[in-house]
Amino acid sequence: QVQLVESGGGLVQGGGSLRLSCAASGRTFGYQAMGWFRQAPGKEREFVAGISWNGGNTKYQDYVKGRFTISRDNAKNTVYLQMNSLKPEDTAVYHCAAERPVYYARDYVPLNEIDYAYWGQGTQVTVSS
Repeated sequence: QVQLVESGGGLVQGGGSLRLSCAASGRTFGYQAMGWFRQAPGKEREFVAGISWNGGNTKYQDYVKGRFTISRDNAKNTVYLQMNSLKPEDTAVYHCAAERPVYYARDYVPLNEIDYAYWGQGTQVTVSS
């Protein structure tokens, strides 16, 4: 079974940068897109960024587009979220998630939580003004 562990969160000033990592263990025989979600105080968890199984396709929430970059290194079983130009409203718990595996290659990034079957414990990102 796939297990995910996030790291790299912390406190950063507005305009600063932070890089989150998500280390995956376990295996499947299928292909899995990966995503990052976040949940801020008083808000529902929302999609932030996603990447297809081979990195060929990425999707971003409009509020982070141009500031955040998702990438993956399948050889290291790791997904990254580079966050630049951080704003106080980016403050949230960030969760890494893996798609329910499919058994054919596709350049697709799910946008809905229901399509992600495996979740990390989350890492706190706090951006000061």
